[in-house]
Amino acid sequence: MRRDSSVFLLGEDIGAYGGAFKVTKGFVEEFGEERVIDTILGEAAILGAASGAALVGMRPVAEMQFADFVASGFNQLVNISAKFHYRNFVPVPMVVRLPSGGGIHGGPFHSSNPEAWFFHVPGLKIVAPSTPYDAKGLIKAAIRDNNPVLYLEHKYLYRHVKSEVPKEDYSIQIGKADIKREGSDITAITYHTGVHWCLEAAATMAEQGFEVEVLDLRTLQPLDKDTILNSVKKTGKVLIVHEDSLTGGIGGEIAALISEHVFEYLDAPIKRIGALDVPVPYAPTLEEFFLPNTKKVLSELQNLAAY
Repeated sequence: MRRDSSVFLLGEDIGAYGGAFKVTKGFVEEFGEERVIDTILGEAAILGAASGAALVGMRPVAEMQFADFVASGFNQLVNISAKFHYRNFVPVPMVVRLPSGGGIHGGPFHSSNPEAWFFHVPGLKIVAPSTPYDAKGLIKAAIRDNNPVLYLEHKYLYRHVKSEVPKEDYSIQIGKADIKREGSDITAITYHTGVHWCLEAAATMAEQGFEVEVLDLRTLQPLDKDTILNSVKKTGKVLIVHEDSLTGGIGGEIAALISEHVFEYLDAPIKRIGALDVPVPYAPTLEEFFLPNTKKVLSELQNLAAY
C-alpha cells in the first residue's frame, strides 16, 4: 500500500476494529478511511465493488471475514471477475482474502476450506501459503497480479506457526511449488496445514529409515505440474494430503494428473487423506476426529513404505 496508491482494502470490520483476526490492525490509522473501507455486512456487495474498482484500474484487496461467507458472493466471482478479461480484454487485478479452515472449534459455518469450489473456474488464481515467509511473498505477488486471486489464509496457522520474515521487499512466483523437505522414498503432496502434518510425520519416518519428500503446492491454481511429476518420478510413491473434505477435493485432480502422466513410475497406489465428508463439527472432540492430523498422515506413510 505504501508502494502503490491504487491498492486499497475493503471488508467487514477491517478499519477501527482491525479485522476479526487483527490482520489489518493499524492500517486505517496509516492509510485513512478512503483506503481501508469498512463495508456493510454483504459479501456480494464487497466482491461486486472490488470487481468494479479493479476494472477501472484500482487494485482492491477484499476480505471475507470467514471464507465460508464467500458463497454469498459466488456469482460475482465466477461469472464476473473470473470471466471479464476473457470477454472484454480488460484485466481484473483484485485479491480476495479468505480466512479458512478448522482447528479453532468454529463449527460448520466458520471452518470451511472452499478452494475446491473455485478450482474448477478458469480465470481465477488460488494461493494457499503455509508459512509466514510464503504468506508475505505470495500476498505481494497476488496484489501485483493482473488477475483475480483468491488468497487462502488458514486461521489455525495465524497463531500456531511463527518464523522470521525478511523486512525487505520480495515476492514469490504464483504457480511455483516448493519442496519443504527433500526425500527419496515417498512424496507427500500438500498445502496449508497439511504441510506441517507432513513435515512432522516425515521426521518420524526418517527415524524409521524412510525419507519423505514434502511438496508444498503453495499455489493451487495454476498447479506446478512439473514439480509434482518430477517428485513422483523420483520417489515412486505418493500421498496427497489436504484438510478439505476428501470427496471432490483438489487431491483427486492431482491423483489423476499423476496417473495420466507418470503411471509407469509408481510403485504403489496413489493414496489420499482429507477430512470426512460431513459438515465441520463444533465439538472439539468431534472436530479432532473429523480433521486429518499428523498421526493419520504418519499411519498412511508407514503403509506406503511397507507396500
